[in-house]
Amino acid sequence: MSRPHVLSLYRRVLRVARSWRAQSALPQDTDTERKYIAQEARTLFRQNQQVTDPQSIQRCIEECEARIEIGLHYRNPYPKPTYLPPMGLATQKGRKLRGQQRMRKQAKPLYLQSQDET
Repeated sequence: MSRPHVLSLYRRVLRVARSWRAQSALPQDTDTERKYIAQEARTLFRQNQQVTDPQSIQRCIEECEARIEIGLHYRNPYPKPTYLPPMGLATQKGRKLRGQQRMRKQAKPLYLQSQDET
């Protein structure tokens, strides 16, 4: 059931990439952004190709749909940065690295779940 949905989603992303126009209207920006959209889709779909858990597949589908809608709405194909919640950085009084990592993971929005943390 999910395979046809995933394939249609992949085709939709590629169609968006083909018809994409950069906000600056410069041809080189348009080409760069089109290549980014297609490459990002190719990378993420291949990365998640072996996912078999229905819940994980559904999360990946929701992430893809969210990224498409956000990109079209803001006319920006690049993911928005994540921000740490208040008190997300360690203090001198002993907040541990594990707590920081947990807070960063909780702060990551749906449309960035597949992005590596830098």
